[in-house]
Amino acid sequence: MVDDIDRQLLDILKDNSRMSFADLGRQINLSPSAVRERIQKLEEFEVIKKYTLDLDNKKLGNDLEAFILLKVFPGQLKHILKKINNFREVKEAHRITGSQNIHLKVVVQNQLKLQQLLDALMVFSDTNTFLILSKI
Repeated sequence: MVDDIDRQLLDILKDNSRMSFADLGRQINLSPSAVRERIQKLEEFEVIKKYTLDLDNKKLGNDLEAFILLKVFPGQLKHILKKINNFREVKEAHRITGSQNIHLKVVVQNQLKLQQLLDALMVFSDTNTFLILSKI
């Protein structure tokens, strides 16, 4: 279903999903219409699920990023799975294996906001928090 040309398109789109069909075509030697057809096919088959923004959180006033591991209390998993997307600080959430159940990536304004988020999560689980120092 996905061939080498599709993979080349996807690699380019990962860096700049707003690139025009013509610019994409020039990079991989295809016509703009052929690029459009391939991208539509990738969207139709949900290889491409969505297009997103990569924001500079510090410029938005959010100075702390952290990973939070949750060990959910017995009987609370369904509740937290329903509520996790209501926390706007949560940017990514994953169910994981191991001694913890959920891995979160969060972005908050400051230490006080992180503490408030942790307090809200501690209703459902034990937490283990790791501040992100930099992206590699």
